[in-house]
This record gives sequence, structure tokens and C-alpha cells, in this order.
Amino acid sequence: MRHCQHCGAVLAALTFEGGRTRQQCEQCGAVAWRNPAPVGMALIEHEGRLVMIRRLAAPLAGYWAPPAGYVECGESVPEAVIREAREETGLEIALDGLHDVYSRADVNVLIVAYRAHIVAGTPVAGDDAIEIGLFKPGELPREAPPSSGLAIDAWLYSVILDATAPWCRN
Repeated sequence: MRHCQHCGAVLAALTFEGGRTRQQCEQCGAVAWRNPAPVGMALIEHEGRLVMIRRLAAPLAGYWAPPAGYVECGESVPEAVIREAREETGLEIALDGLHDVYSRADVNVLIVAYRAHIVAGTPVAGDDAIEIGLFKPGELPREAPPSSGLAIDAWLYSVILDATAPWCRN
């Protein structure tokens, strides 16, 4: 970002307390905040099986993961989790509670993962999904760590491993 979103003037890099550098407008003083984008993730359990999709797009295209996606303006994180699950799996879900929140300083995403269960629908791969699967504990696909070298790929891979760990045991 080179220009202020409020007045259009040029932004300048300023160092704030603690050594953080941020862009600030030279004319009106507005700070151009760069915050992580929130993502909602659904850990959907159905009859002892975990619902997973094979991702269509980056990051981790082709990898198995719980349904997840960006929170859009005008919706809460729980609403986004329910919407993304519907779009990616064809399932209507109910949230059972917060599983965990994942963040890392060098990745511009914040993942909020919820436990959920199916209330209606038939599993079908939707947008952003190549295929869908329901996996019993100990039957989740084992995938090699990503080789792209991108921080978001390595981080998302570790989030998926952590979030799905309860289903990796027999």
C-alpha cells in the first residue's frame, strides 16, 4: 500500500514503540494497519468419523484438510465456519464449541477452529474441494510435509496435524 485509504496522500514507514514499523499517512496521520485475516475451520465429526476435504486451491492444494475459509465482512466467525462447511461439503452443521485458535507471527492468517456435527445434508465435494472423505480414528491420510518453502504452507500443514490429532489415534 503506497497511499492513504482515507485521504490519498503518500504513506511513510514509521517506527513505533517496540521497534514495529508501520505505514502512516504523512498528511492525515492515519495508520495503514496490516492485520491477519481471520479464517474459520470446522472439525466436523459424524458417527465417529472426521469430515475432510481434499483442497483444490493454495495453500496446500491437493492436501486433505478440514473445511475452512475466510471470514467475510458482515458475518461472525461461527457464521463463516457454518457457511464454509456448507460450501465445501454440502453439509449443514451445528457448532459444538471452540477447538483452538492458531496464529503465527510470519503468516497473515488467524485460524479459529470449532468442533461441529452434521445436522442435515449429504457429503459432497463443493467449491474449493476436489473430493470429500469421512475418516475413522487412525485412518486419516498421511501426507508428506509441503515442499514449497512458503511459510503459510508449512504453518497450515502443522495446524491441520494439530487440529486432527485426536483422529490420528486408534
